[in-house]
Amino acid sequence: MHDDGRYDDPRVTGSANGPVSRETDPPSWPRDVSGDATAAGRLEVAVPHQPTPAGVPDATPGPVPVTDTTTTPPGSYGRVAPEDAYVSRETPTREEDDPPLAMEAMRAVQILNPSGEVTMPRPERTRVMCVANQKGGVGKTTTTVNLAVALALHGNRVLVIDLDPQGNASTGLSVPHHTGVPDVYDCLINSVPLEEVAQPVEGIPNLWCVPATIDLAGAEIELVSVVARESRLSRAITGYPGHFDYVFIDCPPSLGLLTVNALVAAQEVLIPIQCEYYALEGLNQLINNINLVRQHLNPRLEVSTILLTMYDRRTRLADAVEQDVRNHFGDKVLQAVIPRNVRVSEAPSYGQSVMTYDPGSRGATSYFEAAQEIAERGVKEPVGRNA
Repeated sequence: MHDDGRYDDPRVTGSANGPVSRETDPPSWPRDVSGDATAAGRLEVAVPHQPTPAGVPDATPGPVPVTDTTTTPPGSYGRVAPEDAYVSRETPTREEDDPPLAMEAMRAVQILNPSGEVTMPRPERTRVMCVANQKGGVGKTTTTVNLAVALALHGNRVLVIDLDPQGNASTGLSVPHHTGVPDVYDCLINSVPLEEVAQPVEGIPNLWCVPATIDLAGAEIELVSVVARESRLSRAITGYPGHFDYVFIDCPPSLGLLTVNALVAAQEVLIPIQCEYYALEGLNQLINNINLVRQHLNPRLEVSTILLTMYDRRTRLADAVEQDVRNHFGDKVLQAVIPRNVRVSEAPSYGQSVMTYDPGSRGATSYFEAAQEIAERGVKEPVGRNA
């Protein structure tokens, strides 16, 4: 130490009056600081000693202790919770007990009903339901096929009549409907008995289908000159010798003679409504035509079921349409709503319904709930069902 208070630093070169160079010597760590207690203390604080596995009595991994932060005072972060406060990461929670795949498998087993038990109530009399809406693309055929399969899988005898010349319901049930196959056209024009054209659906017990071929496209014109042209289908269904619990009639997207035949033959109308504005725009016209058929041709006809389809929960429009339909039709609207689901669209390409294509999907679950609701309503309200 000099008289002016300066210290000699071995790392500082140069004279007191000349330039000072801060170039330091190369680091020479580790230094011997055993003689300097202060430096040793600083070094020990800066570089804490880490215990080696050999220095730990039991180095095997164990449960992670949980620190009780509510009772731990400041500065005591190393305190370990009592023995009974340990939480095991391997303890399954309620959600882990039923993971998504397991829940999907449970739904699939419930929908497929491999035991074949009658889990949906069967009506006392045959329910003839006409699935109609003059707007195309609202889910008429999809609804007909999936509701029929769901009811058949759970113990009901079901007949599907494909009255659409496109034959999509026949495709969805994997029933042959090429040219030359006996179809519903023969029943309407040539008075062929219905049992001669009905085909059992492969893989689905208790389910039959009357296919539609391209010949049905000319039935609208040929029926014009036929006697009692509006009741041809009704006579064919009445003359069927077997007994069905449900008869679903898939109508074309029009209000011509084919749809009129379906309305005369049915006692209930099921209207699928797409959750969009265009679906509501033509609904009044459909209701007016149903009222005309009721007044002049079929006084027992009634709109018994409204099903909301293609529901997209991400849009406000879907909610607005749902509220409008429920406010107007009340209890006739099913609580089950069919969402937009790609599995529903994929199933027909494999000649299946979504109930058998992907029974654990949201689409299959929604149609299963709708079928169950229809079955329960039929038992509680036997009005409008034919013998």
